[in-house]
Amino acid sequence: MTQAASPARTVILTVDDDPGVSRAVARDLRRRYGETYRIVRAESGDAALDALRELKLRGDQVAVILADYRMPQMNGIEFLEQALDVYPGARRVLLTAYADTSAAIDAINVIDLDHYLLKPWDPPEEKLYPVLDDLLDAWRSADYRPVAVCKVVGHRWSARSAGVRDFLARSQVPYRWYSADTPEGRRLLSAAGQDGQRLPLVVTPDGTPLVEPEDADLAEHVGLATTPTAEFYDLVVIGGGPAGLGAAVYGASEGLRTVLVERSATGGQAGQSSRIENYLGFPDGVSGAQLTDRARRQATRFGAEILTTREVTGLDVTGASRTVRFSDGSAIAAHSVILATGVSYRQLAAPGLADLTGCGVFYGSALTEAAACQGHDVYIVGGANSAGQAAMYLSRGAKSVTILVRGSSLSTSMSHYLVQQIDDAPNISVRTGTVVEAAHGSDHLEQLTLKDVASGHTELVDAQWMFVFIGAAPLTDWLDGTVLRDPRGFIMAGPDMTDDGQPPAGWELDRPPYHLETNVPGVFVAGDARAESAKRVASAVGEGAMAVMLVHRYLEQS
Repeated sequence: MTQAASPARTVILTVDDDPGVSRAVARDLRRRYGETYRIVRAESGDAALDALRELKLRGDQVAVILADYRMPQMNGIEFLEQALDVYPGARRVLLTAYADTSAAIDAINVIDLDHYLLKPWDPPEEKLYPVLDDLLDAWRSADYRPVAVCKVVGHRWSARSAGVRDFLARSQVPYRWYSADTPEGRRLLSAAGQDGQRLPLVVTPDGTPLVEPEDADLAEHVGLATTPTAEFYDLVVIGGGPAGLGAAVYGASEGLRTVLVERSATGGQAGQSSRIENYLGFPDGVSGAQLTDRARRQATRFGAEILTTREVTGLDVTGASRTVRFSDGSAIAAHSVILATGVSYRQLAAPGLADLTGCGVFYGSALTEAAACQGHDVYIVGGANSAGQAAMYLSRGAKSVTILVRGSSLSTSMSHYLVQQIDDAPNISVRTGTVVEAAHGSDHLEQLTLKDVASGHTELVDAQWMFVFIGAAPLTDWLDGTVLRDPRGFIMAGPDMTDDGQPPAGWELDRPPYHLETNVPGVFVAGDARAESAKRVASAVGEGAMAVMLVHRYLEQS
């Protein structure tokens, strides 16, 4: 990658795998725009994405991205789709041959392409510069100045500091992290009148200091909606994972006044995934954060309200109204409800783990901690896809990654493509028939005691990082006595509620329950919280959409 010298100027980036073409594009761009803009060029999609991420970290602005369509490994459309997540405001141009114009036209809908240029573009005064001039004018008028960020000051080994960082990251709120013992961290503490005894400190973009804030306080001060705008809706969706977001998108897009309620940050377990590679339409994979952000923006564009940090504690049925009660005593009501509460990772009960949670022991991928794992030995507990995805992601920088599985094989619970990737990764090892017996450390994880299930033999190993992905505990206790659940707490629906296919006890309607309908008419379930669900992102999204279709059917007959 070559580039102009001044880091202060806004960037125009071009990527082409043909070195001759790449140099020619950069030459023509510098001739016209070199005094005002910084020209950055790359010769592959991966290199260009790395450049964009580096520019993002430094706070630079990117006005226009030009990408060649025919590149190996990652074509121009695939590259621009990923670049959109890094710089959503940058104008996008595809360089293409005449034979590929149909693909370029399709890209207008797929990635909201701004323009496509046929090669060769000579003379640039007629075929290149007028297009770029218009796009740069449009970019400047949209005002894509750098977004103000939160500043987080805390201790490296602090569970609450880790929790704040994770909440901000999952909520797509930009932030910068400062250790309390660094000069900048001490300066921020002093400016806020704090001595560092109460951490973390969060300084919001408007300069408001928040000491040891709860998630609800953070959400309110960084602009996340926490209060409903109405008292009654057509549809309340409880849970902001893939099923809930899918239901919100389809509900709002089909004219239902929809509100989604999430107890923490949207995305659920899938939102914490570093890379989902088997989701339809993303051949190069997509991170859980990217998928969540797109779904959230899509839902709000259709008019759905999304409330975060609101814990639901009860569901009341009064005639045709379904009332959702919150932990603060407030409530909202609706004609219908979709339960998409998902599941949480089960907690390990081994001695020492509770005290070290957030201090080297994490439940879920905790991607905010990945950078700190560079060069260290990492342990992952669990054998499902989420564990495999985390292992592959962390293996890029970790010295070693060890997957601990109670069972005899990964293949019984993990997708085949992930098992193959793990087998091919040189620094990932799998220990089957192994469990964590204990965790040791003073202020952070230092060692683990591992136990062989068959022999009972124990082994003490050095470890600073452990990520746990075991089991699926449904978050449904608050439904006890209202909605029918199986012995494990998963929500029953449709024909699964009775062995003989008859409606459940107390069902008063002439028709049987719909496929995703619970024993309470008008209350539906979608995603991982449903008994016998597939526990996959695509199926959860599909169930969210299907539940909305059944809501329409319910409302039509009510």
